[in-house]
Amino acid sequence: MAANEAKLRDYLKRVTENLQQTRSRLEEAEARNSEPIAIVGMACRYPGGVTSPDDLWQLVSEGRDAISDFPDGRGWNLDALYDPDPEHTGTATSRQGGFLHQAGDFDPEFFGISPREAISIDPQQRLLLEIAWEAFESAGIDPESVRGSDTAVFTGIMYNDYASRLQHPHPTPPAHEGHLGIGSAPSVASGRLSYTYGLTGPAVTLDTACSSSLVALHLAAQSLRKGECSLALAGGATVMATPNTFVEFSRQRGLAPDGRCKAFSSDADGTGWSEGAALLVVERLSDARRNGHQVLAVVRGSAVNQDGTSSQLTAPNGPSQERVIRGALADAGLGTADVDVVEAHGTGTRLGDPIEAQALLSTYGQGREQQRPLWLGSVKSNIGHTQAAAGVAGIIKVVQALRHGVLPATLHVDEPTPQVDWEYGAVELLTENRDWPREGRVRRAAVSSFGISGTNAHVIVEESPADLPEPVSEAPADPVPSTGIGTPVLLSARSEDSLAAQAERLGSYLQTREAPLADVTGWLASHRAVLSRRGVVWGVGRGEVVEGLGALASGVPSASVVAGVAGSLVGWCLFFLVRGLSGWGWVGRCWLILWCSGRRSWRVGRRCGRMWGGRWLRCWRMRRRWSGLMWCSLCCFR
Repeated sequence: MAANEAKLRDYLKRVTENLQQTRSRLEEAEARNSEPIAIVGMACRYPGGVTSPDDLWQLVSEGRDAISDFPDGRGWNLDALYDPDPEHTGTATSRQGGFLHQAGDFDPEFFGISPREAISIDPQQRLLLEIAWEAFESAGIDPESVRGSDTAVFTGIMYNDYASRLQHPHPTPPAHEGHLGIGSAPSVASGRLSYTYGLTGPAVTLDTACSSSLVALHLAAQSLRKGECSLALAGGATVMATPNTFVEFSRQRGLAPDGRCKAFSSDADGTGWSEGAALLVVERLSDARRNGHQVLAVVRGSAVNQDGTSSQLTAPNGPSQERVIRGALADAGLGTADVDVVEAHGTGTRLGDPIEAQALLSTYGQGREQQRPLWLGSVKSNIGHTQAAAGVAGIIKVVQALRHGVLPATLHVDEPTPQVDWEYGAVELLTENRDWPREGRVRRAAVSSFGISGTNAHVIVEESPADLPEPVSEAPADPVPSTGIGTPVLLSARSEDSLAAQAERLGSYLQTREAPLADVTGWLASHRAVLSRRGVVWGVGRGEVVEGLGALASGVPSASVVAGVAGSLVGWCLFFLVRGLSGWGWVGRCWLILWCSGRRSWRVGRRCGRMWGGRWLRCWRMRRRWSGLMWCSLCCFR
């Protein structure tokens, strides 16, 4: 009897242990499947000369309009293209839109591509190559360090009409045969990124029309949670090589005559087509913490669905939009009252906007306090409908709004559309900039994208967790008095022309922005890739640095500028140059020798700095007496 009881106790003990292990594994699986996804890097190109997320924020916060005339460098017959009569075939009812007028600019040498092949590559692919590099660097990741990693690529592409420009009206030029097919294939857009950067994770190009980039972000989040990749690029690109989409929408009476999206306005008269490209760098929040990456914001939840059989193939569907909103909230484990603002699809059409507004009123507008309405806006009112890059534009806008604590106004809304019963729920249009304070609660925003294909996407974004360091702001929060110690600005590129262009852009940035000089130089020293062609500009204060950058950009000899190629004797020249600069001594000399003596020693110095002083960002935040770069130097040679 006693023996049986002992066996029973042993059995029950084993069963209890197994149940505990099973419960633990289930909890881990549930936590992994719902883990927030950190946005750690962003890069973009949008109309209005927007070349960075900061440019986009400046444009929307100042309430500027980025719509312009049709481009005159693409071979479009502009004289014959416009006709105000929507019945006139082969013409467009508008002369304006949002364009990347520099979409043809590209540096093939930087990516190891021949000039002949570069001409055959769709500009959408070329833009993605460029902004992928910028996105990695904005995340503090050396783009060359991801080679061989399981980083994934999810990108939306809608058009592949670039090849037709080289094939019409004559057959394909012999010089481009063998390149056009690959250069224009949408599938190669993601594959080219993986090939160029050496990424081995999933590479997916998708086309759900205007919801493509938001669907790409949703798929990237799912892939990260399933462990298919540890880092991902997600976004989309649109460049209209031909005016066909303007002609098509003119026949459908869906094109705004002035090319502007008047989202939710009584004056809404159609959409305005635009171009753009943007990529986000995302990873699991736990990985971002472990890797020490700056978390700009967090993707808390997302959902994707389809309209199914609705009134028309291309018409939006209100019940489907409500379902995708509730699906994203369920994925995030939140209620409607937990979201403060929705960055809407808001295309400015008389059909789509009322349907979207009613779906928002039926979901987010219910059960809210009247003093805390859901705020509603659309970046399309500033830059137009950027199609496959539209959803990610909304993500960048709300991430920047979270960082700056401001909700930007939506343009072109003199009066809300009377087609919507705005009294049905607590939803209000952002007709002016409003502060977005924390007020002791987590701030959240949602972004919607609805494709003409019927595929809908909704993503919920929340501010960076309070226990993580604040992202670096452009605003001068803690200026450091000048001590008379010179500040070195470190630049690198693959060619002399690129180095000069980079110096010119940086000089312009320092002249127009108020970012602390120590933050800028520190970021350049630790967050930018180290390439073979290098230059150092030395100056006391912003004025001397800008002057030196101008000299480097124009190729004018200057005592404060030294440039050369890694591995050459320029490092030793710098050693003697720095010798006469007071306040730096051996630290400054050794730092600059590291900079100019090749990538291997640079990496050694960077690792030493991390071992002794933790993250580099922390080093130049500790600045009181010396600049942040001095702290980095001390970390390397302590």
